[in-house]
Amino acid sequence: MSDDGELEPPAGIDDSHIGAGVFDETMGPGSSFAHLYRGEIHRMKSWRERLDRTSNWAITLMAGILTWSFSAQTHPHYIILLGVVTLSIFLCIEARRFRAYDIWRSRVRMIQQNVWAYALDPDGGVLDEDWREKLGEDYRTPNMKIPFEEALAHRLRRVYLPLFIVMLVAWVIQLTAYTDGTTLVGSAGVGGVPGNIVVALVAGFYATLLGISFRPREWHVNGELIPSDVTGWEQSEYGDS
Repeated sequence: MSDDGELEPPAGIDDSHIGAGVFDETMGPGSSFAHLYRGEIHRMKSWRERLDRTSNWAITLMAGILTWSFSAQTHPHYIILLGVVTLSIFLCIEARRFRAYDIWRSRVRMIQQNVWAYALDPDGGVLDEDWREKLGEDYRTPNMKIPFEEALAHRLRRVYLPLFIVMLVAWVIQLTAYTDGTTLVGSAGVGGVPGNIVVALVAGFYATLLGISFRPREWHVNGELIPSDVTGWEQSEYGDS
């Protein structure tokens, strides 16, 4: 032990090459690399389950709010708007979790593309010659691969945009079917806030959601899915979406 209390290696032992050869060029599928791959799969699966739980919470909450809102004509319409706000919170939570999930998923995809796919069919694609350096650097300094706004767009396209649309349709029905001769704008007021301002805020919010979801962008997700599964409306290299 050194004077400052830190442990020192035994005399005569050089630890400058610890780890050398663990992942050499001749390693086989049963080597340490296979255990590393299984570990990354496990972490990716754990974060995938966290994403699913958030989506389940959001759907359950939405179903409860809609059931209560339409159970009596005296129930106020703004409860649905509160449901929209809560869905937005769940969306932000899920987008943050998706960014963390993508850390492990991107590593798994890098290994699949440059190790397993190449081992199965060396002539089937182009090998990334720098994949070892990229993976090593990612282990040294893990970081988010995709921006928060892109994560929002991905989760909106996958799950949340249909939920928001259902809430909007339910809100419009609540304003029109449960009122006697009052216009949508006239019945949309909340407390001292006039209906036209509420409608304008809701319209602006949904316009923002559509803008985030469908604006042209360069996707950073290193996915195993074809591009049309992410973008929804673009033509993939495998044919029409």
